[in-house]
Amino acid sequence: MKTALISSELKLISAGTEAMDWKEKVFADFCLYAVTDIKTKSPDILKKIERAYCGGTDIVQLRSKVLSDGALMRLGFRVKKIAQKHRKLFFINDRVDLALAIGADGVHLGQEDMPVRAARRLMKKAGVKLWIGKSTHSLKQALAAVSQGSDYIGVGPVFVTPTKPDAKSVGFRFVKQAAMKIRIPWVAIGGIDLGNIRDVIEAGATRVAVVRAIFAAQDPENAARKLKHQMEGM
Repeated sequence: MKTALISSELKLISAGTEAMDWKEKVFADFCLYAVTDIKTKSPDILKKIERAYCGGTDIVQLRSKVLSDGALMRLGFRVKKIAQKHRKLFFINDRVDLALAIGADGVHLGQEDMPVRAARRLMKKAGVKLWIGKSTHSLKQALAAVSQGSDYIGVGPVFVTPTKPDAKSVGFRFVKQAAMKIRIPWVAIGGIDLGNIRDVIEAGATRVAVVRAIFAAQDPENAARKLKHQMEGM
């Protein structure tokens, strides 16, 4: 009886370690990160997210400035299942509380959101460790985000984008600075699509985040596959 219990416990530990191992590997190797910009309730978004994963997207960030907390939670639980099925990662935009409640893999914070250290304290209190990303728009902000303990940073917006119409483009200068100075994972973001991704890569980016290039595409799977091919071919 005792031997059987020990064997069962070892299997559980092994399963948990295996899950952590593949997630760590996905995060270490990710190069294509897709961000939703959900403006209305639509069942199509789940299909698009699954197709994005099938096309090679490594991380999907659930972002909506209009859905209620309840709607976001319900959607988040379903996205989490899709991510786990495809052994990919799932992050939440802005909301540490929702990320913890849903059991997401990470959270992405803007410059005006909760400080990274405060987010870490909440996670520690909950007994959970999530990856934390931080949006940055200058080298100064990027270096600060690194010193605060971010796991990765967003560098941009590289181009003007309707997703954030009030944000000024930082162009390639910041991308080149990040390539030289930043030693944690970072993603170039902002108006990146199939037509300009090669220029972004040539400026020094090895990871990119996109919104419309995947989720506004007629075929999100094919769009993701083409973007991933560009990333892996450079």
